[in-house]
Formats: sequence, C-alpha cells, structure tokens
Amino acid sequence: MGHDLKETTSPGIRLKVRSIWRKGTMVVSRVSLAFSETLHLTKHVAHVCLFITVVLLFEVGAGGLWGDPPTSASYPPLVTLLFQLLRLLPLLALPQAVFNLLGLICFNAFPERAKLKGSPLLAPFLCLRVVTRGDYPDLVRQNVNRNLTTCLRVGLEKFMIEVVTDKKIDLPENQRVRQVVVPTSYRPKSGALFKARALQYCLEEDINILADTDWIVHLDEETLVTDAAIRGILNFVIEGRHQFGQGLITYANENIQNWFTTLADSFRVSDDMGKLRFQFKVFHKPLFGWKGSYVVTQTGAERRVTFDHGPDGSVAEDNYFGMVALRDGYSFDFIEGEMWEKSPFTIYDFLQQRKRWLQGILLVVHSPHIPVSTKWLLAVSLYSWVTMPLALASVILSTIFPVPVPGFLNVIAAFVGGVNFYMYIFGVIKSFRVDRVGFLRMTMCMAGALITMPFNFLVENIAVIRGLVGNKHKFYIVNKLTGAPDKVVSTV
Repeated sequence: MGHDLKETTSPGIRLKVRSIWRKGTMVVSRVSLAFSETLHLTKHVAHVCLFITVVLLFEVGAGGLWGDPPTSASYPPLVTLLFQLLRLLPLLALPQAVFNLLGLICFNAFPERAKLKGSPLLAPFLCLRVVTRGDYPDLVRQNVNRNLTTCLRVGLEKFMIEVVTDKKIDLPENQRVRQVVVPTSYRPKSGALFKARALQYCLEEDINILADTDWIVHLDEETLVTDAAIRGILNFVIEGRHQFGQGLITYANENIQNWFTTLADSFRVSDDMGKLRFQFKVFHKPLFGWKGSYVVTQTGAERRVTFDHGPDGSVAEDNYFGMVALRDGYSFDFIEGEMWEKSPFTIYDFLQQRKRWLQGILLVVHSPHIPVSTKWLLAVSLYSWVTMPLALASVILSTIFPVPVPGFLNVIAAFVGGVNFYMYIFGVIKSFRVDRVGFLRMTMCMAGALITMPFNFLVENIAVIRGLVGNKHKFYIVNKLTGAPDKVVSTV
C-alpha cells in the first residue's frame, strides 16, 4: 500500500503513461487553440456583418442605392451652384473612410494575443522614453513604476525607462531608470519648440547614450504599456524589417474620469484599428499621418530624421516627423498589442486638444519643406476636417433646399456617414469588452456613444472654427490629474 509508484510499476509502463499524458496534453492544447481561433474569427465575422449592415442602411436611408431622387426647387443659378458645391464636401472624407473600412474588414478586428516570435534575450536594447514638462511628478513616478513592473513581468532584459523633463523629478535613477533634464538654455538649430525641443535634446551627441541599432519606444507621461504591447514591440524589433512602428491605444481602462470625452475617443480606437493599421500593413507608410505616443523607432533612423524642424514642426511634431520620414523613404509597420491612456478630463481640455491638433496639422500640410506627393492624403484628410461645419450644414440644407446633384454624391455621402457612425460603435465594442464589463454595461456604453455623437460633432466644429483663427504656434497641455492646477499654454 505504501510502496512508491516507481517501485510498483515497470519502466515500460511508466514510459507508456508519460507518452499518453504528453499526447493528451497536446490534444487539449490543440483543441483549446482551435477553439480560441474560432472564437476570434467568429467575432470578426459578426463585426464585418454588422459593419456592412450599418453602411447599407445608411445607403438606403439616403436614397443612395435606390429610391426616387429628391424633388428640387428652383433657385437663382449662383445659389444652386453654391448648394451643389457644398454637396461635394463629403468627397474629401472618402479616402480615409475607405481606409477605415478596409482596415476593419480585411484584418481581424479581434486578433488573438500576440505571441513572442523570439526570446527577449535576443532582442535589441529598448529605451522607453517618456517626455514630460514635469508638472505632474507623482503621475510620472507612478507610471514609471507600473511600466517597469510590466517590462520585468514579460521577461524583458535589455531595456531602460528614460524620463525627459523640463523640471527635475524625484526619481530613483539606476540602470533601469534614467532622467534627462532639458536645460532652459538649450536651443535647437532650427528653433524647434515644446515637445520637439525635448525630443531633439535627447538626440544630441553629448546626451544620447543609445546605439543606432537600439530602439526607442515613445510614451506620453500618462501612457501605460501592457504585456501584449511589450510582446508586440519585441516581435517588431526582432523582425527588424521596418524602422518605425505604431500600435493601438485605448482610453476606457481602469477609472474613467469623463464619460463624454472617453466615449468620444472611441472613434480614435476605431481609427487606429482601421485607417492606421491598413496604411501600415499594406503600404508601410504614414499616408494619413500618425500619433505621438506608442511610437517605436530605430535610434539611427530617428537621429537622421530628427525633430529639429523649426516652429512649424513643433505643434504636431509627430505628424511632421512622420511626413519627413515618409519623404526620406523610411518604412513603417503596425504593432500588435494595445497601450492605455486617458481621455481629457474636461470638455474644455478636449476642445483645446483638438484645436491644437488641427493647428499643428495645418502647419505640416502648408510646410514648403514637405512635397505635395508626400502629404496629399494628409492634406485631404485635414481639409475634410476643416470643412466639417460646412459639410454638416450641407446635409441640413439639402433637406430644406433640395438641389439636383449626381446620384453618386448621395452614395458617397451615405457611405462616409455609415462608416463614421459605425466607428463609434466598434470603438465602444473594442474599448469595453464584454468579458470585462458585461453585455448590459457595454450596450449602455454603446448607446451613450451614439447619444453623445451630436455633442461631439458640436465640440469638434467649435475646435475647427477656433483653430482656424489666432496664433497657431501654441502647445496646450491638458490636465493629467483630477484637481490639478490650471493648464499651461506655451506660445512662441
């Protein structure tokens, strides 16, 4: 009774038991993998069906697919021409709507968790670079600790976190954490300002400690990396086929400070999974620009492109950098795995953030140093944003003052409207996962996003109007902490 199993069974039986156990484990693993793949594929197919249904409903509702053309009234020729020109404005939004549609349909919108393609020990050195003014030191310390813990948990060995700040922060500096304080006397050669100035300081010969083959992961002070993002970055740098990469950022994680701005940012989540992913996976170019956070760059390539592009390249330094890199022939790719950030805490911050983006991209598009062949899609996207108030006005006026227009314009307008409408729905589905918040709460969030959509359009339109006037060389910094002091606005 008390004999050990080894003493009561022969070696042959033990080997057979082990063989059966290994085979059983392999079968269970394969079944589990097949079930997981089927589940993710099923989600994607359901999403595609819903997407197409929404677009078709918009087409039917607008009379784009069939139906009698609207009755038109007689107006003076000049008024008729004006109304017809307004109906052309949705054409500007067509390219990015097509890219969003293809990105959300052609690639699995619910991919499985990224798996490492190689050992972290074989990966190049990573520098997670956080840029901050130093106004929120507690937030920086907290997120440095969290990101450090995440990197170690994934098994990352060759890395450090570098905090670049205008004001010195009390950080525990060691081999894993380095602080770079940008002196007030530092002036880049071209006169770069704001965040671009800090980023350029890190690239100076006597400050940079990275080799050209090392990689930089650019983060904002509130950005949190995840296990999946680290795995995706490792796969990207180990493969080493492209010099620049970017991935998905979501905003509805942990405590939500402002539901309006968070639901409004669900559109940005869809934009990452649609337009951004399609342009990087298919063309490997930032045709419509890219973001300033969750940016992965090879150090040598970043130093050659530089952030020293003068005041015009300092307000939307991310897009200016991307356009210069595109002009110079560098390639980009999409990185699997998401990072977490927070939406602005107030509607005023939300408005100011959009205003700065608009003004910064205006400076990029109108820069004489970037050829039209490089920036034309970004320009078309920008002008669709700038003319958004007129486009919305044309939709309203077309019901009150109908004018004859070619049928394809109704088809395009309905297509653009259907795609943009669904992007709010998908952004909520992607941000508020059913397995995390439950079906009822996710449904309520989806309804909330649709209800707040008109108010979001109103805020966006106000941002457009305000962004078109006044000094464009500003850099508004939103509050990152509840109850934080007033925001700082930097100007030339």
